[in-house]
Amino acid sequence: MISVFAGGEFVAGEPIDDDLLVADSWLVADGAVRFLDDHGRRFRAACEAAALSGDLVAAMWRAAVAALPRDGVWFPRVELSACGELRFRLRTAPARGEPLAVWVRPPGDPRRVPHVKGPDLPTLARLREDARRHGAHEALITAADGRVVEGATTSLLWWEGDTLCVPPSELPALPGVTTARLQRRAAELGIPVIHRRRRPQDLAGRETWLVNALHGIRPVRRWVAPEILHPGPAEKAPSWQAWLAEQAAPLPSRPAQ
Repeated sequence: MISVFAGGEFVAGEPIDDDLLVADSWLVADGAVRFLDDHGRRFRAACEAAALSGDLVAAMWRAAVAALPRDGVWFPRVELSACGELRFRLRTAPARGEPLAVWVRPPGDPRRVPHVKGPDLPTLARLREDARRHGAHEALITAADGRVVEGATTSLLWWEGDTLCVPPSELPALPGVTTARLQRRAAELGIPVIHRRRRPQDLAGRETWLVNALHGIRPVRRWVAPEILHPGPAEKAPSWQAWLAEQAAPLPSRPAQ
């Protein structure tokens, strides 16, 4: 279902084949969401950077949150289209929880605007199709020099001993909501968080996670790469997955009519 925000409310919309300038999505499970305010801030900031009124985006966001179902499992998406429309898509959540196989694609980032979710969604969809053709669920993006960046729809983290590692901030990656919260949690626990430049082969034998709002934390169970890469055991993931599950908070009450 596609709705367009017009005149302070949503009206039925039609699919339009124009490029997205901004998009954001999150998981809603029986009326509970993880880090909803973080997603709202990221969406509003990207829309304002595209010269849209912050007040208009804030009003649309409130209307979208109010429209979310309070039961069932959903993966809604808010959008700013290239023609200037603010849209809301109510989508059922896809299947979750499969063991994660990751295809390491050849070096080089095919995205145009990697720091913003939306403009490159068609490209990322093609990367995931390529991954499926290689027998994997997700594609790992690497820079031109072969250093790891992130997944097509996920942020990348890995463990080196008791240190949580992420790619350097100067690499072109989406500012992921879930990975930011995991890094903050590590800091609260006194766990070092280090930005490190690594190639895929450097992740062999290490516990590696690909994370996003839909799936949460998924340890890599199998690498699909030109060289043989054995994933490390997912020893730390269960306790972190339990913590992440506890972060789901009820949606705010709907405004009185």
